[in-house]
Amino acid sequence: MNKKSIKLIIFLFAIFINTQVFSQEKFPDGTPIPDWFRKNEVVNINSLGKIYRITDYGVINDSTILQTEKIQAVIDRAEQNGGGVIVIPQGTFLSSSIFFKPKTHLYLEKNAVLKGSDDISNFPIVETRMEGQTLKYFPALVNADHVNGFTISGEGTLNGNGMRYWKSFWKRRAVNSKCTNMDELRPRLLYVSNSNDVQISGIHLINSPFWTTHFYRCNNVKMLNLYIFSPAEPVKAPSTDGIDIDACNNFLVKNCFISANDDGIALKGGKGTWADKDPTNGSNTNIIIEDCTYGFCHSALTCGSESIHDRNIILRRCTVDKANRLLWLKMRPDTPQKYEYILVENIKGNANSFLFIKPWSQFFDLKDRKDMPLSYSANVTMRNINLECEVFFNVKESDKYKLTNFTFENLNIKAKDGKINQNAIKPFILKNVIVNNVKIKNN
Repeated sequence: MNKKSIKLIIFLFAIFINTQVFSQEKFPDGTPIPDWFRKNEVVNINSLGKIYRITDYGVINDSTILQTEKIQAVIDRAEQNGGGVIVIPQGTFLSSSIFFKPKTHLYLEKNAVLKGSDDISNFPIVETRMEGQTLKYFPALVNADHVNGFTISGEGTLNGNGMRYWKSFWKRRAVNSKCTNMDELRPRLLYVSNSNDVQISGIHLINSPFWTTHFYRCNNVKMLNLYIFSPAEPVKAPSTDGIDIDACNNFLVKNCFISANDDGIALKGGKGTWADKDPTNGSNTNIIIEDCTYGFCHSALTCGSESIHDRNIILRRCTVDKANRLLWLKMRPDTPQKYEYILVENIKGNANSFLFIKPWSQFFDLKDRKDMPLSYSANVTMRNINLECEVFFNVKESDKYKLTNFTFENLNIKAKDGKINQNAIKPFILKNVIVNNVKIKNN
């Protein structure tokens, strides 16, 4: 047997072993992880139909002229002709909300910038989803509703142009400390709803006025190789969550950089005393976040605050730097919640808190429900983690929720406050947990 044959056999065997290992992978509840999660080829725009360069249809490269209607006209033309790819070429193009239609896609060339207007009066008011409610509010800069197969790709940038909105928010909050996130009117950067088989890849998403990306009632979504950023200084970009996943199933975030002045990735789904009875709300299931890098954020992974049920959630093989929290479970006293089968593994870096669980009481309202269900978080595993933090176990007991079946395994933690209250969670399993070079044993 010659060397080429031997190399081929070794190569094929490696593929076989890798396939077998992946096929054996399971979600935390024991169900197999579908093969869909590892087939992550970036879309080829040449397979998506006709190319529509916006500059071929009267749109000019000028960052000072609002060209929403002209850009929307290109999208509408593509839809009328059976679909295609809307290409933003090199340059900066100013717009308010644009709406993608079935079989239309967005491609941003290198050095292309689609920039949002910083004047809220340029944005329409529509029925949309925001903070766990369906209501009238502003759409995002880029929107796609009922657009199966929707893709955004390229090397360009969606720039929310958020500075004016951020400054206005903090001025308003200084005048009225009870000002909510939605009281200061501002758009999101990207909103995709009621769509299947979505892929967002390669681009930069920066400086969003409000949430950066928001997905509602979507199935089979892949976010690949993205750069997501909003600043924490010199002006904080309030409530600019990197990725908000709202009642979605089968969702992959892979090889992304996320730094935002709020949650890096937050799981949504509904809020309020009757949220579990509202058909517009829903669960997040089968969510994998892997091979990502986090800069500053309030939390790498957050369940809540507008969330009723999250199941089979995996955060793995990530690096965190300057995160406030690694895992944050927001427990709302006014919302029935169940966060279950969560796995956080193979993480390194630093954060203020390793695990943070406390009652979330900002802007809540118990209203008139007399039989408010107890909330739960159960079957949470955190393992194979090397982390430096200020507080290791930032967990508060409460009669509003119950924490059960948590496992800490193979942890190497350096913390200023390394104390752990094992009575806060029952049962609570500790396996090879090292805090400040001391092994912690089960009570």
